[in-house]
Amino acid sequence: MKVSILIPVFNEERTLDTLLDRVRAAVADRWPYEIVIIDDQSQDTSPDIIRAQIAAHGDIVAVLKRVNRGKGRAIREGLRQVTGDVVLIQDADLEYSPEDYPRLLAPIEEGRARVVFGSRFLDRTGAMTMTSRAANRALTALTNLLFHAHLTDMETCYKAFRADVILDLPLTADRFDIETELTAKTLGRGEMIIEVPISYDARRKSEGKKIGWRDGVAAVFSLVKHRLWPDRGEAASEVTVLAPSSGEGQRIAGSS
Repeated sequence: MKVSILIPVFNEERTLDTLLDRVRAAVADRWPYEIVIIDDQSQDTSPDIIRAQIAAHGDIVAVLKRVNRGKGRAIREGLRQVTGDVVLIQDADLEYSPEDYPRLLAPIEEGRARVVFGSRFLDRTGAMTMTSRAANRALTALTNLLFHAHLTDMETCYKAFRADVILDLPLTADRFDIETELTAKTLGRGEMIIEVPISYDARRKSEGKKIGWRDGVAAVFSLVKHRLWPDRGEAASEVTVLAPSSGEGQRIAGSS
């Protein structure tokens, strides 16, 4: 089982090297893997760090975007590059711990699930503010109501999919509403989502956290939209699965 780890990056120079070391430590002795990094036009040294990582390691595919479009667009760009059997989404800020990968991937590897979410609320939650906790609970409750689901953490970053599942979703979101779109369209396709407990170390605005109340409003709109007007179009125009090739891990792709 080859694992594609999808990492959208925007101004993450403080954590990127450490994150990549921890990602490799989590997967290197367990599964074949590739790391797909999408830099969303960072204004710090993140692109330089990515280039240095590519020079030092052969496990990275990098998409360096020329225009900042948001997390959703970055994930959609990254999906065009994946060649693995499983896709796992990882934020670059170290709020989520790569040491949880075995827990996330076990249900898929054992054939018990096609989609696994890591829930921050099934175990002890890290230093999440009361406002963030309440917003996450409310959005998850709305998701469960609209889609007759039983989730505890719809907005989690840690989402793992069999590649054939996520590559068949006609994704359109550009910003943080990618989380609601991934959840809504997965549930809308009749897929069962299994949740596993994960650790979480929330960072604050002063530490670079980017999501805000406007993204919460957008998430509500996205959930209602995908429930009332489900997009049943084909995903072929959104993603391309590239065949493995020699030196693939050294590729750098430019994107607008």
